[in-house]
Amino acid sequence: MAGKARIRGKIILLFWVSLCFSIGFSYYYVERMIPDKLSVVENEQEYFHFPGIFDATLLSDSEEVVLGNGSNIPANEIHITSGDTFSIHAKSQGSYQLGLNLFGLIHFKDIQVDVVDEKYAVPCGLPVGIYLKSKGIMVIGTGEITGEDGINIEPAAGILKSGDYIEAVNGKAIVSKEGLIKEVNQIQDGEAVLSVRRGGEEIEVKMNPVYTADGDYKLGAWVRDDTQGIGTMTYVDMNGSFGALGHGISDSDTGTIMEIGDGSLYDTEIIGIEKGSAGKPGVMSGVIYYGPGSSLGTIEANTEEGIFGTVNDRFIKKMSQEAIKIGYRQDVHKGPAVIRSSVSGQLEEYDIEIQKVDYSTSHTSKGMVIKVTDPRLLEITGGIVQGMSGSPIIQDGKLVGAVTHVFLQDSTKGYGIFIENMLQH
Repeated sequence: MAGKARIRGKIILLFWVSLCFSIGFSYYYVERMIPDKLSVVENEQEYFHFPGIFDATLLSDSEEVVLGNGSNIPANEIHITSGDTFSIHAKSQGSYQLGLNLFGLIHFKDIQVDVVDEKYAVPCGLPVGIYLKSKGIMVIGTGEITGEDGINIEPAAGILKSGDYIEAVNGKAIVSKEGLIKEVNQIQDGEAVLSVRRGGEEIEVKMNPVYTADGDYKLGAWVRDDTQGIGTMTYVDMNGSFGALGHGISDSDTGTIMEIGDGSLYDTEIIGIEKGSAGKPGVMSGVIYYGPGSSLGTIEANTEEGIFGTVNDRFIKKMSQEAIKIGYRQDVHKGPAVIRSSVSGQLEEYDIEIQKVDYSTSHTSKGMVIKVTDPRLLEITGGIVQGMSGSPIIQDGKLVGAVTHVFLQDSTKGYGIFIENMLQH
């Protein structure tokens, strides 16, 4: 009897564990499939579908946002179930809110509705050389230095941290590594008061430079003041503003998004492509042509969603494509699409398949899972390679996103960002 009781107890425990798992997984799935934010075009009726919803009520908090569930009667409250398509008609630009209640009783989430003007942009797909100047001198790390007495010492340990930005020394602004070295050597045995930006806050730290065996005064910190590389231009809008990469440029040592003062775009030439394979992402290699005559524009922001700025007339003359309509996350669906890229040396469109769409806003640069299906691109690159980040994704004639990351174990697959996330950077 005792054995049967134990078995029955285990079965009951398994039942409750399975039930809790099912409820948790269902919540996670529905949360992913229902966006936290929607962008709709002013005075257009747009249609939506929330998979995974069994029974819910959708409520609008404003007369400017009108809901519909298939009837001709507009409403501020509608009932939807799984498989239902409903509409939103927005009368004027602004930000509004929808409430979603499960079974008409349980408040599940609020959805922000941004009503925008119809937008167009040119999907580019052109490679560009990128040069970024950091905002302050970035501290990569600290280390030991050898003093003139032959003793190793680490003067910056516990004072400077990886990811700090040195902005001034004893009140004098610093804009380059060379400037930092010069100021530290002028202080000699005196105290250095460093103005440092750490995690968005301005602080001051004090330390004494050490006179080294090679005849210089040093802080014992590894620093960087710029970075460069090759990426892909995603779009240029009707005002000449651009977005590229679809993800921010991070420092290779600290892994953090580099805080920039300014930057520039330059001509580049792709000279080789190393194909991707399982466990080893491929890469495009090229040459960047620096100089005023090779400039293509200025970089004004480096964010989680990409780099942004303004192109010049030289870049505009390089573009031969036409502007197309911007598609928002509700326009993106599983199925065929294309990416635009110049990996072959010529600008071409290659077939892909959008395999998964995450409508939530929790992963700004991973809203889609895509798979390269075009045999031409697979022959050239093996799929997605480093340097293709920013390649525009076009579906149903609309610019809907950009390539961001490659899957490490499968170079034919990668992530994409919704274009609206780049536009709202």
